[in-house]
Formats: sequence, C-alpha cells, structure tokens
Amino acid sequence: MKKESKIKISRNSCIRCGTCCIKGGPVLHHEDKRILLEGYVSHQHLLTIRKGEPAINPVTGRLEPAPQELIKVRGKDEGWSCLFYNEKKAACTIYKNRFIECRLLKCWDTSDLISIMGKDTITRSDIINPDDPIVDVIKTQERECSYNEIENLISNISGGINKSLSLEKLREIIQKDISIRSFSIKELGLKKDLELFIFGRPLFKVLSDLGLSLGLSVRIPDAFASRSLQGDH
Repeated sequence: MKKESKIKISRNSCIRCGTCCIKGGPVLHHEDKRILLEGYVSHQHLLTIRKGEPAINPVTGRLEPAPQELIKVRGKDEGWSCLFYNEKKAACTIYKNRFIECRLLKCWDTSDLISIMGKDTITRSDIINPDDPIVDVIKTQERECSYNEIENLISNISGGINKSLSLEKLREIIQKDISIRSFSIKELGLKKDLELFIFGRPLFKVLSDLGLSLGLSVRIPDAFASRSLQGDH
C-alpha cells in the first residue's frame, strides 16, 4: 500500500483568518505617534507593559519578563484579542491607520516584523504631558512597586529565605499598587478607562494569573523562575 503524500500549502497573502489579531494587539513605535496625535486611537485604548512584567515573547512564544516598558493596544474584556479587531467582519476597524507592527506582519514571513521588535518603541513619557501631575504618581509606582523587587521577593520565598518577611513585603507592595491607583482616581480625577495605560495591569491580577497564591502556600511563577533562580537581575 502506498503512503499518502502530504501536500504543503504555501501562502503569500493574508486570508483574513484573524489569528494574528486574536493573539493580541501591537506594540507601539515612535512612527505610530501620528495615529494618536490625529485621534484615530486614544490613550484609553492602550495598555502599558511595565519593565520586568511577565509577558509573552512573540519570538519565543514563552512568558518572560519584559526587558523594557512597552505600550500596546488593549485587549477586549479580559482577553488579549485586539480591541480594534471586528470578529464578525473579520476586519480591522482602523485598517487605513493601523500601526507599523500590523502593517509589517505577515504570518507566512515574520522577518520584517521581527526586525523592528523592541526597537524605537514608545513609553508613557513619550505621550503624556510632562507637566501632568500623574507623571509623579507613575514615578512613585515605579519606585515602590517595581517588578525587580517583586522578583527578588518571590525568589526569597521560593528559596525559604526570610519567607514570612518577604511574603509580608510582597503583600505591602501589592497593597501600595492598589492605593496608588485608588488615589489617582479619587483624588486626581483619573478616568478609570485610563488606568491600564497609566499604571499597567494591577499587580494582584498579574501575580494571580501566574498562579501565585498569597495565602499559606506560595509557589514561584514560571515567568520568574529562570531569572529568579539564577539571580540574573
């Protein structure tokens, strides 16, 4: 009996399957600031990935600490599907003014996209008025709720080093993150739909999604494991 040969189907154009858009929105580069300035996209459509925050590396496909602050398009509801992707029409609602990563993305050849990843990306300071009082609050969050310190505490907890003290300190950082957000909304009038852009995802949510329990048992999230256990900071 002859074995059936497998036919490989090559592709050199988009078939609008939506897979790329469903996996998540693009990271913004300086070239994309025009889209913001001209009002096609606003700050409430964006999400900040803070430096050190566990995020999917699109090249390796693994969850890894972000090497730098990144601004990207938010996902819908609790998911990561790009906010501007219309599932019913299988279309981008801002297609004519889409971001550079979207313009370069070809699922059959990702070389162009990979060539710009992590290069010339924007941060919050690039698109927030430097005189805005929220800038000082962001600095406070970065100083008092850093992912670098969180990583060190998780490493201590995992290794049994001052476990109780480290756990209590971790809880304090998470509470501080909540307090900063609450203060900004109640006292500074920050709109709730800007929270994810201004402060990124809440720490308790990030750690919970990674499987970190702050109860009696604490395990090290996989996203921190390699760096924490090696002490590479």
